[in-house]
Amino acid sequence: MAPENPLRIALVIPTLNEAEAIGATLAEIPTGVVDEIIVADGGSSDATREIAIARGATVLASGRGFGRACLEGVCEARSADIIAFMDADGADDPAFLPALLAPLKAGTADFAIASRTRGVREPGSMAWHQVAAGRAAGCAMQALYGVAYSDMCTFRAIRRDALVGLGMRELTYGWNIEMQMRAARAGLRIVEIPVAYRRRRGGVSKVAGNLGTTLTAGTRIVSTFLRVATQSSRPA
Repeated sequence: MAPENPLRIALVIPTLNEAEAIGATLAEIPTGVVDEIIVADGGSSDATREIAIARGATVLASGRGFGRACLEGVCEARSADIIAFMDADGADDPAFLPALLAPLKAGTADFAIASRTRGVREPGSMAWHQVAAGRAAGCAMQALYGVAYSDMCTFRAIRRDALVGLGMRELTYGWNIEMQMRAARAGLRIVEIPVAYRRRRGGVSKVAGNLGTTLTAGTRIVSTFLRVATQSSRPA
């Protein structure tokens, strides 16, 4: 017998020039796991949007900025109870979506985040500095809030009402760490789920593609950490 008032789940995928991978990524999402797929596009100059539309996704023109794309996706998914986030490049394995969603659907967690460092990683999928950055950020957040994260990846799921209550404001690559910090400070029930992680299936990483993008993303993540860490306990 079907449960009464089943939870509605939306999956938000931020994109920017991911035509080489977005089709296969969408095709891998298990049937029936999510109710809506929202591709929030930051101004792709390739066929990302057209491919996503052809695959049945709702496509938004979100404007530039990783955090902006995620926020626009949240606004679009106004009828969802749970919102999951995933990268478009094929590195995140959609087969782990059910495991990520399970504790939220069971009511035992408010926020579930995937851990690539605790799972099995395909050789070459993560650079050493990405692993080190995740561990360093996790240690810093444990010192501040008592929550030990091991990663800062996009692959995650959270109750929509809890996310809205966090007062998110970061529109850049600092979005992920801001969510983790605010969730920990708010006392949300948080769980990490070890997942397998693969090399990207096409295109160029916007974070680790070269030294310039790595430094830009790293600067935004550090500045976001410092801003949130020095704020009062109430969201700004």
